[in-house]
Amino acid sequence: MGIFDIFKKSKQEESKGIVSPTNGELLEITKVPDEVFSTKMMGDGFAIKSTDGIIVSPVDGKVGVIFETKHAVIIESKEGKEVLIHLGIDTVNLKGEGFEVFVNVGDEVKAGDKLVKMDLPFIEANAKSSISPVIFTNLESNESIKVVEGPVKAFESGRVEIVK
Repeated sequence: MGIFDIFKKSKQEESKGIVSPTNGELLEITKVPDEVFSTKMMGDGFAIKSTDGIIVSPVDGKVGVIFETKHAVIIESKEGKEVLIHLGIDTVNLKGEGFEVFVNVGDEVKAGDKLVKMDLPFIEANAKSSISPVIFTNLESNESIKVVEGPVKAFESGRVEIVK
């Protein structure tokens, strides 16, 4: 380690744009088994099918909303994008059961910070799907989301981007 290395940012501190919010599979938004999301009624985005239930922030930003039922979190990115992470499909009906939240409204988060742990066996047994849409609710009309589908690791970058 050189004398100036102490000033370099760690991997966690370095902004990497949009990162994968979980270990598992990255999917096009059109593959979400709910028309509200798959037809982009709420905005463009992508979906994740987690293999471990650990959900991390896909962006640097601030936690704006945590739904009382713990099934969704909204983060405002440093770039002003509103990112809705909706954990599973029809999970609002679980009334918070199956979710453990690690952040509070107003918390500053970095891409890769742990947000929520999903109890995948419980969710898969009691909800329509554990596939989780990640929606950018305030994209400009000329912006869309480009996704490279397939297996993914949490905090992996270069797989999701906003394109104009």
